[in-house]
Amino acid sequence: MASTSNRPSLMPLDEALAKLLAAATPAVDTESVSTFEADGRVLAQDVVSALTVPPRDNSSMDGYAVRSADCAAPGAVLRVAQRIPAGSVGTPLAAGTAARIFTGAQIPEGADAVVMQEDTAALPEEGGLGGVRIEIAPAAGQWIRRAGEDVASGDVVLSRGERLTPAGLGLAASVGLDRLRVAKRPRVALLSTGDELVMPGDVAPEAMKPGSIYNSNRFFMRALLLRLGCEVNDLGIVPDRREATIDALRTASLSNDLIITTGGVSVGEEDHIKAAVQHLGQLDLWSLSMKPGKPFAYGRIGAAHLTGLPGNPVSSFLTFLLLVRPFLLTLQGVKRVAPEPIAMRADFDWPRADRRREFLRARRNAAGGLDVFGNQSSGVLTSMVWGDGVIDTPAGQPFKAGDMVQFIPFASLLG
Repeated sequence: MASTSNRPSLMPLDEALAKLLAAATPAVDTESVSTFEADGRVLAQDVVSALTVPPRDNSSMDGYAVRSADCAAPGAVLRVAQRIPAGSVGTPLAAGTAARIFTGAQIPEGADAVVMQEDTAALPEEGGLGGVRIEIAPAAGQWIRRAGEDVASGDVVLSRGERLTPAGLGLAASVGLDRLRVAKRPRVALLSTGDELVMPGDVAPEAMKPGSIYNSNRFFMRALLLRLGCEVNDLGIVPDRREATIDALRTASLSNDLIITTGGVSVGEEDHIKAAVQHLGQLDLWSLSMKPGKPFAYGRIGAAHLTGLPGNPVSSFLTFLLLVRPFLLTLQGVKRVAPEPIAMRADFDWPRADRRREFLRARRNAAGGLDVFGNQSSGVLTSMVWGDGVIDTPAGQPFKAGDMVQFIPFASLLG
């Protein structure tokens, strides 16, 4: 039997991620940006409210503000004594009267309920506001938004290390903030290696030389980085020559926080990333217990971090999502960077468990379960488009249709 003693041991994905995150010291540089421009940015300080929201009790419906004691039985008729649009303040509500009120308007003193207009019948009266018949018996407090039920003065409404979302921007604006202090964007240099790579538009499909392929990695990698709020310095395709690789990496290390390479991290004669990084700095080359995505490199060149991703597109895509993405978020000060899987039902058999932890491209079906893409090869990028997530399958663990599996939606990884 042939010896396997020279085969490198496989590093568990969780161990690799822990090593990466331990090296990712959050940047201390911050900047103030307009709240309009802060979507996706990471807060560098807590957002503390200086006011109560809402500041006073207000109506959550268009209708009538009443005293519930005046409407103890359906059909009560009240005189409409005032009209209170949003932005106005009414007068105290006298017994036996109602106030026509609109959504967001302050509840007048004395009123303790709002009856939506659909539960009333207006009784017009010439020359005045008329009356209203209340068709229900309202409960005290109904359709009233209480002062401070959203935010109390002094509350931390958004926390340092939180990635801002559209809802978060609205919340910041609701407490009066037009600018926010955020972490500076990571500067990321992106380069591809491989003489076989050509750019779409440079060579027509019918003119492609044998062995050439279009550089798809460059397109999705740049898009992923921009979604994470990075400043991207795209260095293009680096020829498969040692000196060219050294020059590109040296230049990239001078003005970037992270260098990302795709391809060239294996041990072939044309894979120059390892030797170039070792010439300029230090490198750890890891064989991950992960499928797809076995070869992965991490290193430093001066102050710049470096991650070397596999060349196969699905491997590159998934190692970015599961390793580089949390690394970049940690650099920006984000506290929670791991995806949260969802337990879902597999609607297919998976009898051929791999010795590595495997991420199967899958998508949800109309029956509430998961279907799997037929070809799980690391070069089949169509599987990433067809699927809406991956099934996180433990090493050596097959499953059958009907079993519950751990599903990670792409939606939780691509923002």
